[in-house]
Amino acid sequence: MLTDLPNLLTLFRIASIPVLLLLLACHTGATDVAAFCIYVLACLTDYFDGALARRRCQHSELGRMMDPIADKLLVGALLMDLAGLGRLPCFSLYAAIAIMLREILVSGLREYMASHGAKLPSTRLAKWKTALQMIALGFLVLGAQGAAVFNVPGNFVEKTGAGLLWLSVIPTLVSGWGYLREAFIRMKG
Repeated sequence: MLTDLPNLLTLFRIASIPVLLLLLACHTGATDVAAFCIYVLACLTDYFDGALARRRCQHSELGRMMDPIADKLLVGALLMDLAGLGRLPCFSLYAAIAIMLREILVSGLREYMASHGAKLPSTRLAKWKTALQMIALGFLVLGAQGAAVFNVPGNFVEKTGAGLLWLSVIPTLVSGWGYLREAFIRMKG
């Protein structure tokens, strides 16, 4: 049911996206810190919606569908926004492109498989991929100006975010290849 707490947490994650984009567009130390705080809350909902659904036995097809969509919307919107604002350092735009291409490919594969009555379930590696991307994005959302509020070197925060984003490309591509291979196996069988 849509009003179950796990689904409401997922909806919060989706609803936080326009607020995050607006705060990042303002690009001051205070708005970057506010965006970072909201982003951390949104990321925490990704853990708690699943944990609560399991604990309360509130599993639903709606929740299973909405959770990965919320993740993809959050990650995709932030990657595009940070790219558009010129806040992806160290050639991280290319990491963002690889991430977005994989997400589109896997979403298309899932839709194709569903149209044939099959599922392409999420893997543990894909969950680690999402976690690593979310941590990287946290550093990039905070950025140099937000880091300055905490007297942390902005260069350190930006380069850490860029490095983690590039590191996340490894499980992104490996899990994407795994999904592609699994879909082809199921299509042939």
